[in-house]
Amino acid sequence: MPARCTLIVAVACFALPSAARAADPLHTRIDKHIDTGFGDLKKHAAPRAGDEEFLRRVYLDLTGTTPATAELYRFLADSAGDKRTKLIDELLAGPGYARRMAWHFDVMLMERRPDSKVPRPAWEAYLRTAFADNKPYNALVREVLASDGSDPKVRAAAKFLLDRDLEPHLVTRDIARVFLGRNVQCAQCHDHPTISDYKQADYYGIQAYLSRSFLFPNAQAPTAVIAEKAEGDVTFMSVFDKNKTLNSTRPRMPGGKPADEPKVEKGKEYKVAPAANVKPEPAYSRRARLADAVTGADNPAFARNAVNRVWALMMGRGLVHPLDMDHGDNPPSHPELLDELAAAFVSHGYDLKWLVREIALSDAYQRSSETPAGLDDPPAEKYLVAVLKPLTPEQFAYAVMQATGHTDAERAALSKLGPKATEEALDARLAARLAPFRNVLGRGGEAGADTFSSTLDQTLFLKYGGAVRGLLPPRAGNLADRLGKITNPDAAADELFAAVLARRPTADERKDVADALRGTKDRQTTINELVWALVASAEFRFNH
Repeated sequence: MPARCTLIVAVACFALPSAARAADPLHTRIDKHIDTGFGDLKKHAAPRAGDEEFLRRVYLDLTGTTPATAELYRFLADSAGDKRTKLIDELLAGPGYARRMAWHFDVMLMERRPDSKVPRPAWEAYLRTAFADNKPYNALVREVLASDGSDPKVRAAAKFLLDRDLEPHLVTRDIARVFLGRNVQCAQCHDHPTISDYKQADYYGIQAYLSRSFLFPNAQAPTAVIAEKAEGDVTFMSVFDKNKTLNSTRPRMPGGKPADEPKVEKGKEYKVAPAANVKPEPAYSRRARLADAVTGADNPAFARNAVNRVWALMMGRGLVHPLDMDHGDNPPSHPELLDELAAAFVSHGYDLKWLVREIALSDAYQRSSETPAGLDDPPAEKYLVAVLKPLTPEQFAYAVMQATGHTDAERAALSKLGPKATEEALDARLAARLAPFRNVLGRGGEAGADTFSSTLDQTLFLKYGGAVRGLLPPRAGNLADRLGKITNPDAAADELFAAVLARRPTADERKDVADALRGTKDRQTTINELVWALVASAEFRFNH
């Protein structure tokens, strides 16, 4: 396999590895690539994460929340050598996986833009069903790009296009960024001034798939659908061209060949001709070719971008970083690994759950986030130490509800309803509390570990906001209620730290809790403040 693949490559660039290499599980091959160049990796990398660190990490990554105390103690007591593998499989098979992936891909695809034409509940239900069914990623993207919104049963899939009002430049830019890993915005008016891979013709090649499409009956209608004309070509001119040459292009993917288009007999351009209050339907649809062009095997950038984004989801940063700057002057940190991930992903039918599982099983994923002595400021792109990942607003909300015992209390309350006490019913109750967390913590998009900073609004939200503070007072079965019934300070510290931070307290932390409880005149208020202090801590805010 070549050392690296450029973005303009033949399909053969994703050829499968040799039979000997392919015989190893993907997680084993991942570690071989990460280890390359270090010789004795034990001298350079952090050791394997302890059970407590691993448990919290894998719960947050695969379910979007933290483990309950019972799950923590059960895992710590298990002496089986394969308990981590069993846990990963258990979490991937549970309902939390679909919820977590729906959250992630919602933000990836829609970037927290306001809802306009497709209601959020329908969109989230669509995504959850897709991940619960483990729909292949290429099939999911084809639906997202091919749906015109006219069929109520699958209208939600059209949210990507409809909620961008099908604005040509916005849609062109976001298709390239989100699905191809190429931020070509600067190629709208000219070839990119600093990135030779990003050409103006590539930008308009993508736009040509949608240049004939429009919203019917108009862009303002909340029930608008996508319609298409039978004629019209994109033209473009470089602002740096003194001759003002007008160029045009047929639809094509960056670096690919222009699409072959049939000649339509004059007078037969439409299946449904344009007319007043009639949605036109051309005999030949450019937009209908977009989904296959993006996800097709002859467009290797699609699989390459997909695995890079899943890698970043699990590992805290992409092999190509930033995620939408995949070009020859910004090579991957591990080129052969990216090629191998893409090839394996394609050969396994674009199976996202399988890919997530293989990454989670790797030593690279299970490494500790604590920098070992003698390893000063290790570069994040080497994955010698687990990258700290700020919790998303959704993760933070569900983790707070789990930590404070609100989730347990809601589950206990639901149990009185008999057959209606399902995990879906519990999740519906928890999801109702997401809005304030999204509104405050989700502003400005998703922060990575290298860009995370807490705003004043977020600090005030955590310190005084009712969304967090309202979960602290005792309620039957929640954490404050449980702690109030524990008289032994050491036992109280154990329960507090297990519930909030998914770990056992240190000796100093036990002493701090005991001192706080002994010196208080209002024990319940002190308990509430202890819970809040851990929930608001930097340790809680990050997945580590």
